[in-house]
Amino acid sequence: MPMAAIRFSTIAFATVAAASLAGCGINSVPTAEEEAKARWADVESSYQRRADLIPNLVSTAKGAAASETTILTNVTNARAAATSINITTDDLSNPAEFEKFQNAQNQLTQALGQLRTVVENYPQLQSQARFADLMVQLEGTENRINVSRTRYNEAVQAYNTTIRTFPDAIGAKLIHGAKPMVPFKAASGSEVAPTVNFDMNAPAPAAAAPAPAASGN
Repeated sequence: MPMAAIRFSTIAFATVAAASLAGCGINSVPTAEEEAKARWADVESSYQRRADLIPNLVSTAKGAAASETTILTNVTNARAAATSINITTDDLSNPAEFEKFQNAQNQLTQALGQLRTVVENYPQLQSQARFADLMVQLEGTENRINVSRTRYNEAVQAYNTTIRTFPDAIGAKLIHGAKPMVPFKAASGSEVAPTVNFDMNAPAPAAAAPAPAASGN
């Protein structure tokens, strides 16, 4: 075979091989993975911003709502628990670790909900410009958290779809050892508005009367 023909065959084979490899997740899998990791960094940044605001919020609230020590302590403790859980990008494929992180953040969200109710009961606190500014910043941060979580979930869905569908699944399994990432999910019972009772001495709600037994007739 002429040398030129051999060279052409070699180039053609290399081109076909490269195209085949590219179609087997060599590029698409790490690209989708890096996109999900980038969106996760946005989530972490938003949560960190919230954590940074909370000490100033609690400190300011103590001046006008000093009697609400339980609520303020709950917020402080929930923040400490949330910031103590460090999750790495490797943990994004670990459902148990991811759930711990999400649960801690959900607890802090609930504690902040109680703090908002306290604010409603203390007009003098609402009138403080400093506190009002902090609350505006907190609301903006909560919105950014929702947006960043949504974008992260979209990136995770794209990544998980990539590593499970042919032909990308070939490279995902044989070359990258890719594992599905965990998306955020709504907290259990989040569709029900919470009831907050600040009266520690209030009696517990009476149990509902049992339904009458069905008649056999």
